[in-house]
Amino acid sequence: MEPDLFTAAAEDRQEKDPSSSPLAVRMRPRVLDEVVGQQHLLKPGSPLRRLVEGSGGPAGASSVILWGPPGTGKTTLAYVVSKATNKRFVELSAITAGVKEVRAVIESARRATGGFGKETVLFLDEIHRFSKAQQDSLLPAVENRWVTLIAATTENPYFSIISPLLSRSLLLTLESLTDDDLRDLLRRALTDERGLGGAVTLPEDAEAHLLRIAGGDARRALTALEAAAGAAIATGEAEITLETLEATVDRAAVKYDRDGDQHYDVASALIKSIRGSDVDAALHYLARMIEAGEDPRFIARRLMISASEDIGLADPTALPTAVAAAQAVAMIGFPEAALTLSHATIALALAPKSNAATLAISAAQDDVRRGLAGPVPAHLRDGHYKGAAKLGHAQGYVYPHDVQGGIAAQQYAPDAVRDRQYYTPTRYGAEARYADVVERVRERLGRSGESAESS
Repeated sequence: MEPDLFTAAAEDRQEKDPSSSPLAVRMRPRVLDEVVGQQHLLKPGSPLRRLVEGSGGPAGASSVILWGPPGTGKTTLAYVVSKATNKRFVELSAITAGVKEVRAVIESARRATGGFGKETVLFLDEIHRFSKAQQDSLLPAVENRWVTLIAATTENPYFSIISPLLSRSLLLTLESLTDDDLRDLLRRALTDERGLGGAVTLPEDAEAHLLRIAGGDARRALTALEAAAGAAIATGEAEITLETLEATVDRAAVKYDRDGDQHYDVASALIKSIRGSDVDAALHYLARMIEAGEDPRFIARRLMISASEDIGLADPTALPTAVAAAQAVAMIGFPEAALTLSHATIALALAPKSNAATLAISAAQDDVRRGLAGPVPAHLRDGHYKGAAKLGHAQGYVYPHDVQGGIAAQQYAPDAVRDRQYYTPTRYGAEARYADVVERVRERLGRSGESAESS
């Protein structure tokens, strides 16, 4: 580390009085063997082990990007590297640092490498908060190995990190901690002198509830444990009872990041539950989005897409219901908008399903992309401008309203796709009626071609 005056003073205070630091900080592992979980990243020869062990040479340790949910150990792993390696270790946070700070670190690293042969490890937390230009400033240093970068992010790096930086680094995915991982961590915190030093105990029922609250997040587990332990000690209790824990931690935080993967994963689960007609699962995911403070307009947009993508003409009222919900949500907002979104979600989940409209436009677009287009038949072209008749435009066109039955048997599609059939209706719900109609209409039009899917 290269701390400034204030950072150094804070670290000195923490060393003299460890209790001044949060429990999650005091229990931070000092060596790799103390790390819980993520064993798939800590095997012999792994990039992180090689960083800690100081492996160098022509195949030195690579820069890495640590991607995972909050509380899975990204900062912890960087901290272990800082304590174990004999390299210079510099830490920056993308929340407060900018290009100026990055360039200063890089220049200092170049001088240290050239003048003293000392390599530099740069830990950059919250890298997804850096703009494209700020991330670009890292490229020369990473490519030339002036620094070994350890970057941490909670967001999908394929969306939040520029491709050149991804291609120059190893992407390591951290997994949510298991209950066994967290149980080991909690029990260590209860007895370790750096933690609670045996001041209180944690009964099995309270431990189980604490694990549910944590949701795989070590920081959340330790924060809740510290709060509950403080409440127990203040009242002279020797153990953290379930009642004390429930009173201290009023409510489990919803595991949902509106700007990260959870935003997309939960939205995806909502739509797939609607598609699968599981109304209860759909309502669960809707509730998670609402409780996390998701933008109700985003939810309403997803419902409108679902109405056409997965229901279509099997229930022609599905799209109007979703559109009406979107309009209502825009006018009323939360908390009342939850009722409207619930209304629409239930209607869509229980509606008969058909993706025929989705498949139809997909097949038609596929033909167009493959070059199956051709000129519009002359009799269908615009004939309202001077000279159109001389070109043969609109000549011979039969006006359907002048024909009995309202269907004029004439060619409508270009020659290249004259016999293509894109729409294949199902027999689900109201679409059964459309299946009968399209069959009769194609017969009147003399359309006996194959469907696009079978060709």
